Amino acid sequence: MAEMQYFEELKASLEEAVAYKKGDKSRCRTVVAPKALPAYTAADVTRTRTALNLSQKGLALALGVSPRTVEAWEAGKNVPSGAAQRLLYLLEQDHSLIDRLVTQ
Repeated sequence: MAEMQYFEELKASLEEAVAYKKGDKSRCRTVVAPKALPAYTAADVTRTRTALNLSQKGLALALGVSPRTVEAWEAGKNVPSGAAQRLLYLLEQDHSLIDRLVTQ
């Protein structure tokens, strides 16, 4: 009985593999690992903001934080959260993304 169960499970797995190879990704699971990003220091935030030609208020609007938060980051009082660091990284890599976030 147990041998038949293993056979059926193996058969189902192979059928899924064949379907995947043919382009059916409906039963697939994707495993992701976050990319390690640099920790943003006060100087990094300022450098990124100026490279984007934004005021503190402009960067705050783009990131969805208050201007005082950006001010605190640049003063070294606080550090950007994980989500803010990821957005800063993306903006630093591709300046054209800022156009999708704010109207200049």
